[in-house]
Amino acid sequence: MKPSLEIEYCPGCRWLLRAGWTAQELLTTFEKELSAVTLRPSEEGGAFRVRADGHLLWDRAVEGRFPEMKELKQCVRDHIAPERDLGHSDTPERQADER
Repeated sequence: MKPSLEIEYCPGCRWLLRAGWTAQELLTTFEKELSAVTLRPSEEGGAFRVRADGHLLWDRAVEGRFPEMKELKQCVRDHIAPERDLGHSDTPERQADER
């Protein structure tokens, strides 16, 4: 079964558009690897978290910032499809290792 992602966001902070854009980017990149991306309004103020099948991949409160899309794609890839090459979104070290 393909994994699913959940993006939990703070509706009071008006982060629905950010969550939607994040979902679009992740679905575009991982369309063959994912079964779904769910947007979930949080009851906790300031929340922005990304989970893969319940496993926390990014927490804005812990990191102190929103993820750059490149690094979030790398986190998702490392969890759901570690063999996957992300092309220009990959880390320079990983690209060098694959040559």
